[in-house]
Amino acid sequence: MLLWSRPPCLLKAVIVNLKDDPTTALRGVLWSYRGGWFTLVDAYVLKASIDPARVDGQVVIHRDNVAFFQVLP
Repeated sequence: MLLWSRPPCLLKAVIVNLKDDPTTALRGVLWSYRGGWFTLVDAYVLKASIDPARVDGQVVIHRDNVAFFQVLP
């Protein structure tokens, strides 16, 4: 459960590590958070041993599937 109303990394570049597939992560700008859903824009799928793949449009992830965020400099 998140303890803040607005994620502190909103509008920053992040890597989202997923619970359901630990070998896959998503990289993008955390654009919004509403009702338990995170929206990434300018997103890439990161998977071990292959090049990042750009995702068209926006990526929407439910907070129950997020293991953790990495905020990029």
